[in-house]
Amino acid sequence: MAEKFDLLVIGDGAAGGSAASAAVKAGKRVALVEKHKPGGTCLNYGCDPTKTLLNCAHRLYQARHDAEFGLQIGQAQPDWPVIRARVHSVIDQLRGGSLEQAFENIRQEGVTVFRGEACFLSPNRVRVGQQEIEASQFLIATGTVAAVPPVKGLREAGFITNVEAVDLAELPENLAVIGGGVIGIEFAQMFSRLGVKVTILEHGPNILDTEDQEFANHLRQLLEKEGIKILTGATINEIRTSQTVKILELVDQDKRPLEIKAGQILVAAGRQPVLEGLGLSEIGVQTTEHGIKVDQYLRTNLPNIWAAGDIADPLQFTHVAEEQGELVAANAFATTPKPFNRRAIPWVAFTQPELAHLGQTEEELKEAKKPYRVARLNFDEVERAVTDGITAGMVKILADEQGLILGAHILAEHGGELIAPLVLMMRHNLTLDQLSDTILPYPTLSMSLGKVAGKLKKS
Repeated sequence: MAEKFDLLVIGDGAAGGSAASAAVKAGKRVALVEKHKPGGTCLNYGCDPTKTLLNCAHRLYQARHDAEFGLQIGQAQPDWPVIRARVHSVIDQLRGGSLEQAFENIRQEGVTVFRGEACFLSPNRVRVGQQEIEASQFLIATGTVAAVPPVKGLREAGFITNVEAVDLAELPENLAVIGGGVIGIEFAQMFSRLGVKVTILEHGPNILDTEDQEFANHLRQLLEKEGIKILTGATINEIRTSQTVKILELVDQDKRPLEIKAGQILVAAGRQPVLEGLGLSEIGVQTTEHGIKVDQYLRTNLPNIWAAGDIADPLQFTHVAEEQGELVAANAFATTPKPFNRRAIPWVAFTQPELAHLGQTEEELKEAKKPYRVARLNFDEVERAVTDGITAGMVKILADEQGLILGAHILAEHGGELIAPLVLMMRHNLTLDQLSDTILPYPTLSMSLGKVAGKLKKS
């Protein structure tokens, strides 16, 4: 006989884990299917290990550049095995112990755990191994994996993705990064600061093409100043190997042939949904090349099957997935479901300085022919940035005639923290006049926000 549950969650990433926890707290009988590691990509191969590595790399970089502050620290060097051990330690701490302990922690919450791959037999039943499981409601939260571009010779030459990059046995001397998005840029700076010679190869005309291009270009200049080589408009024709070296044959944006040699290739050219083996087409769940189709309530075309997180949304961020998981846990049993609120969703590229994004870019507003006002502030105008020697960055806020935020972009040390009050303002329709009239503590980086708001108030 198949076991029966109120909700069965497939995938224990940010969306699946938050949904299972919320549903249990609401008194539902919940099962969770996970074929690999609890915590999903963010905990095991994404946000948490990469930010740990970035922090190590940034500390090393700072130690090597503290002479301008009158500090003679000595010859700072990375100890890669110790750095790897720290990454593993952080992961274990965040998930609550070893893999087995993490699964046990989930069970102790009241969730029944099935380890393996789930395949739908019908809209109300799945199979995991030899076990059949029934549920009245299902959440698919299987996430995404790195998309591998169809470059001739790439698979034969070998490559790594974010999965392997956070736990390499040793650092390569040279690294070619295919893709100039957030993942590629973060790994590029991290490896570069740890002593690897890095080249970024981006097929499009710009890196970070979803960002305000004024800010993306500024960050590019800072990365290139650190020694990272960035080629945009690059087309890789073929990759071959010569002994232990991978040779990438390409043409640049001016159609000139180039040859890049690297000890390792990191593929960071987008993500693709994990759909294989779920049996969705057999039961009629609608999908696209980007993932599972859902409505504003995160429900698929089958009324008892829901999808959340990266598998169902172009906004592939942990904070979005967690929010959507909790929403599904409520909507699946609600008489009147609530739509997912897409207003004021921020994201951050955790380079140094960090690039934080909220709302629309100036390019998007111009394309939409939407009236806006804009004010900018460089951090060399902010007293705390000057005292700390972190003036490489700026703030831009875009607003309508009423002073409501249309978009905000921050390139700064702790930019991800600085964007938070602007998120609150945009979400709750607070005006920039209200921000300008707020007393902020001196000397802090937060004063930059008040100064920009003041410029818009005066304009």
